[in-house]
Amino acid sequence: MNRSKSLAAASATESASKSISTMARKRSTEWKLIFFLLLSVLAFVSFLPVLASLPSVSSHSHDLHFHLPRHQRDRQHRRPKVDVRKFEIAEDMFWKDGKPFQIIGGDLHYFRVLPEYWEDRLLRAKALGLNTIQTYIPWNLHEPEAGKLVFEGIADLVSFLKLCQKLDLLVMLRAGPYICGEWDLGGFPAWLLSIHPDVRLRSSDPAYLQKVEGWWGVLLPKVAPLLYGNGGPIIMVQIENEFGSYGDDKAYLSHLVKLARGHFGEDIILYTTDGGSRETLEKGTIQGHGVFAAVDFTTGDNPWPIFKLQKEFNSPGKSPPLSSEFYTGWLTHWSEKMARTNADFTAAALEKIMLRNGSVVLYMAHGGTNFGFYNGANTGVDESDYKPDLTSYDYDAPITESGDVENAKFKAIRRVLGKYSSVSLPLVPPNNKKTGYGSIQLKRTAFLFDLLDEIDSAHIVEAENPTAMEYLNQMFGFVLYVSEYAAKTGRSKLVIPKVHDRAQVFISCSREVNGGQVSYVGTIERWSNQAIDLPNAKCVSNTSLFILVENMGRVNYGPYIFDRKGILSSVYVNGKVLKRWKMISIPFHNLNEVPKFNPVIQIASKFHKVSTRKKLKDQSGGPSFYTGHFSIDTTAEVTDTYISLRGWGKGIAFINEFNIGRYWPTSGPQCNLYIPGPILRHGENVLVIFELESPNPKLLVDSVDKPDFTCGPRQASVHQL
Repeated sequence: MNRSKSLAAASATESASKSISTMARKRSTEWKLIFFLLLSVLAFVSFLPVLASLPSVSSHSHDLHFHLPRHQRDRQHRRPKVDVRKFEIAEDMFWKDGKPFQIIGGDLHYFRVLPEYWEDRLLRAKALGLNTIQTYIPWNLHEPEAGKLVFEGIADLVSFLKLCQKLDLLVMLRAGPYICGEWDLGGFPAWLLSIHPDVRLRSSDPAYLQKVEGWWGVLLPKVAPLLYGNGGPIIMVQIENEFGSYGDDKAYLSHLVKLARGHFGEDIILYTTDGGSRETLEKGTIQGHGVFAAVDFTTGDNPWPIFKLQKEFNSPGKSPPLSSEFYTGWLTHWSEKMARTNADFTAAALEKIMLRNGSVVLYMAHGGTNFGFYNGANTGVDESDYKPDLTSYDYDAPITESGDVENAKFKAIRRVLGKYSSVSLPLVPPNNKKTGYGSIQLKRTAFLFDLLDEIDSAHIVEAENPTAMEYLNQMFGFVLYVSEYAAKTGRSKLVIPKVHDRAQVFISCSREVNGGQVSYVGTIERWSNQAIDLPNAKCVSNTSLFILVENMGRVNYGPYIFDRKGILSSVYVNGKVLKRWKMISIPFHNLNEVPKFNPVIQIASKFHKVSTRKKLKDQSGGPSFYTGHFSIDTTAEVTDTYISLRGWGKGIAFINEFNIGRYWPTSGPQCNLYIPGPILRHGENVLVIFELESPNPKLLVDSVDKPDFTCGPRQASVHQL
């Protein structure tokens, strides 16, 4: 029975008793008392149909609850006094320490923001009106190599969680093991793809579950002390992510619940997130295990029919309406228009949830950056319909990639959230300062093919057939595949049925012919795989074939996430399978790795001579290293900046040995890479670019003070999701 209804009934009974007592004193005659009592009974009986026709208070508790001021709601709904910290679900509401609680959350991922800026971004999220932060945990960030665990720097999860608590922000933790999140391989470490026989990801495959148990055996004990009941900020822990859009392996989901309960106990709220359709909820929820089912759906959809459906997949009284991914913007792939959503439209859709006391998590509150090689990718109709994500994960969120809040979307969302916050919102911090440090002159320090003779043979793998990148114990970057073929008169035809993701093809003769000059002949791309004509190089002996393959980011969502990289099929020249390959790794270092020895990079940094062996036929392009320096005066403030790569082709950029990520202005829409201030330093700063195609003719990169998403063949446009 609803508590407000019980109180009203008790009050009515007490009033009736007092009235009867008074009348008895005034009219002591027994028959009149009996007559009055009879009338009272008749009146009560006649009123019962009216009571029966009223709506059930418990079944419509949200509708009645929402139209009261917050302080009256708190008095109306109050759990029995609790002596310990407790976050729970009852009466289709969230309760925090015995009081109703409305989650006003937002995704903000620690691994997309430098640790020096965590507090800055969290304070901006709080000023937006949030009381809760939701974040994924990417397994691959923390275990980049099997058995090698990283929880420092940008991977210092515990410090991030403690900082949330310091700032009085609760946390919803999305522990995976799969996260999606537009992150390489959906957060899975790529070394899982090197295991033989193949591991079936996201399944009850014993080999896969063994690896998950090992990972969670490290992770969950680290975060258990930070659960809300243990004095920490974590109120809920998510199991998997949108599994109903992928499979229906209930044994797998149940095993994850068992693992989590084993480390966390029974009190913590475990939850799932699935699309708001019956099919996805039937596949992705874990009924009968006390796991709360949350939903997500397209911004602008009517939320309340979806919340009604959500209740069918939760126990009675255990289904507070929660949109755990309310999309404030959208992701963008290379070669697409920059995704933009209207601020007022987004805010109006948000208020439809808030108005009736629904809980919500903004995805994203702050997007951040896919530093290094961690961007994910999507596929369309098949795995060759490949769409890699930008380096920027701005997401058109209210807090921009660089932390800016002086924009229409931040203001519109803050206006809505301010109406429903239980506390006054903090003042909005100003935008952080950005500085354009001017033009940076670069010079070419090495041509990739000039370095090959300098590489120790120990770093070269030889095999009859091309080998996938993961089997070379290389998870990111590039692999150079080298073989040779006997050319015929006229042109030869090169076919690579399966290459992930982008292959630049070069040929050359031996050193005796043209000094071993290398010629670029074409590019084979995963999404538009076509045969290439190989010109007759008129070599005295066999023609050398060089295929430089770039891993552009693993698929993170859908049926094709088992996404190995490199050449994944035989290679054919004139219909004949090419054998005897050499594979040379060019991995670079990734976001969570200390710059380490790499034969190619180490040689490139020291390479100053002009090689006479493998010059590119067109000296202005080809895969080459470029280096430039710029200085920040000791009297000046070191601030954020952007580097504009307009006029360059495609490649990756490093500043002070930090892997900023990929650039591709010829594809667009991203022109500029965001450079957070903590990467920079007073005095000399070093920019290194690995350019794959054609450099800016003047070899210039400009440091500017604003983003730019207008590169490529298309321009950004506003659209509504």
